[in-house]
Amino acid sequence: MSSTTSSSASATPTFWFRPRRQNLQCNHVFHGIKPNPTLNPEAKRQPQKVITVMASPPLRRREVSFSLAGLFLASVFDPSSHAVAAGTPAELPECPLLVAPSGLAFCDQVVGYGEGATKGLLIKAHYVGRLEHGKVFDSSYDRGRPLTFRVGVGEVIKGWDLGILGGEGIPPMLAGGKRTLKLPPELGYGVRGAGCKGGTCIIPPDSTLVFDVEFIGKA
Repeated sequence: MSSTTSSSASATPTFWFRPRRQNLQCNHVFHGIKPNPTLNPEAKRQPQKVITVMASPPLRRREVSFSLAGLFLASVFDPSSHAVAAGTPAELPECPLLVAPSGLAFCDQVVGYGEGATKGLLIKAHYVGRLEHGKVFDSSYDRGRPLTFRVGVGEVIKGWDLGILGGEGIPPMLAGGKRTLKLPPELGYGVRGAGCKGGTCIIPPDSTLVFDVEFIGKA
């Protein structure tokens, strides 16, 4: 029994089929791209082409910071960009002026949303005053505080009282409104002018004045 069993076992060997990863790679991957001359002697060896890939080096953190800083400085010094200094109003666009029978011309840049002023009311207003050719002679924005006065009682020039309270074809200003006023000399400082010293005047006599007035509201 033992000899028969051993002879039958030797006559019927047992095989374990284990796929070889190297052979699979050669047959399915590399064989299709690069023929093996040992398997196919007639295959000619193809010349290999060398491909050089140039890759730009990555930017370092400091280089990125310098790049962003350069963009920022370029935007600051770009003459096409207009920055508004702190404490000064943005330049208002041109507005068509309407001339009232009194000769006072006005234009509402921004129509207010609050209550209108009444005669004798203590109010606050910001302003920029210019001569007719555009030279600024006074600005409450530059001083950092609005002008406080009682409107309609002669504490300011007549063109201001009329331009804020309204009347004679001019609607009253409302709190929060911005209005451009163009005053003829008789509604401004007239023949006297203002700020005169040593033969020179900040506001020459018979000057037409332009004011950008921002009515803040009751003081």
